[in-house]
Amino acid sequence: MILLTDSAVSHLRALLADAASGSGLRLGVERGGCAGLQYIMKVSAPATGDSISERDGVRVLVDTTSAPYLKGCTLDYTDSLADSGFKILNPNAARSCGCGTSFEPQSPGDPAAAPPVPDGEACATPA
Repeated sequence: MILLTDSAVSHLRALLADAASGSGLRLGVERGGCAGLQYIMKVSAPATGDSISERDGVRVLVDTTSAPYLKGCTLDYTDSLADSGFKILNPNAARSCGCGTSFEPQSPGDPAAAPPVPDGEACATPA
């Protein structure tokens, strides 16, 4: 479901080193951001119904609501002077916000079905 680059695997391995056994990076979407849906990432244990992608012992967990929006994504990690962090290359995005954390889906489902963003949280577009 989720493809991981060598760089992403390396950084996820370090990120998950102190996590509980069996944990992984939970990748999901929720309503919000500049383009309709925004990505969420956190360390988590697997939940019932999760899709689990694994490479070299590193796990990425995706819940059933987020799965249609993330199917076929590539998770990469870049480290440069201008920008460092995880990047999601999403073939399901019709367009992405300049901040890189928000996207408009091509229409795999109704964005209203995605969980809401807590008040006061939205992506910030660089000036």
